[in-house]
Amino acid sequence: MTDLQAACLEPIKLCHLLKERFPFLRIDTLQRAADVICALIEKQTTNQKNLANGLPGTSSPEAKRKRLARSFQDEQFDACVLPFLISLLPKGKLVLTMDRTNWEYGETPLNLLVLGVVLEGFTLPLVWVALPHGGCSHSATRERLVARLLKCLPALRWKALVADREFFGQEWFTFLRKRGIRRVIRIRADALVDELRTDVWFETVKAGQLQCLFEKGRVYGSLMQVVATRDADGDLVVLATDVSIWETWRVYRFSTGHLRLKDVPEGVELSSSV
Repeated sequence: MTDLQAACLEPIKLCHLLKERFPFLRIDTLQRAADVICALIEKQTTNQKNLANGLPGTSSPEAKRKRLARSFQDEQFDACVLPFLISLLPKGKLVLTMDRTNWEYGETPLNLLVLGVVLEGFTLPLVWVALPHGGCSHSATRERLVARLLKCLPALRWKALVADREFFGQEWFTFLRKRGIRRVIRIRADALVDELRTDVWFETVKAGQLQCLFEKGRVYGSLMQVVATRDADGDLVVLATDVSIWETWRVYRFSTGHLRLKDVPEGVELSSSV
C-alpha cells in the first residue's frame, strides 16, 4: 500500500485534525473538506465529474456533485483555511498555476478561474472565482485573484506562475512583473515577439528540440526569454519566461501534464531562430 492510499483510506482522521485546528467550524463542514482533500489527492484533478467520483459513499453522481459544490460555498474557508493550507505546503519556492475549469451546480454551469499550487504532479486549488460569463477571463479578474493569494503567500515564495495561451495581454504581463512574480506562460503562434510572429521565429523547430532567441524579446510589453518546441502532433509550443531555459521546460511540463511533449535530452544544443 502506498502512502497516498493510506492517507485516503481514513479521511475521518483528517477531519478530526481539522477540528483541532478549527474548533469553531462544524464537524460536517470539516468532514466535507476532508473528503474533498482526499479526492483531490486520489484523482489528481479539479475536473468536477472526476473529483466528485472520488468522494466516499454510495450516493448518485449528481448528489456527489452537489455535495462537492457545497464544500466550496462556505466563505469562512477563505479567511481561515487558506492560511492553514499554506502553512502545510513544502518550504521554499512553489510553482503556481492558473487555469480555467467548467463545473455544474445543478443545471447551472460554472466557469471557474482557479489559482493553485503544483504538488507532486497535481494542482491543489488555493483560490478561485466563478466568472459571470462564459469563455476567457479578463486581466482585472486574474489580477484580483493573484492579489488574494499574495496576502497569504508572498511573491518571494513563488518559483513561477505557469499559465496557458488564454492568459495573455500587456496589462496582465505588466501586473505580474510589477508584483515580482516570475512568469512561464505559453503564448499563441500568432503572438508578436519584437514585432515578428512566433511561428515565423520558430518555423524550423522540431519535436524533441528546443530553440530560443539569442537575446530576450519584447512580449506583450515585457522583456522576456522565449523558448519553443513542438509536441508529438507537430503543434508549436512557445513559452515566454523569466526563468532559465531548462527550468522553463521542466516547470511547464510538470505543471501542465503536457505528455504530448517529447523528452528533450539535457545535452541538446539550444539553437536560435534569429
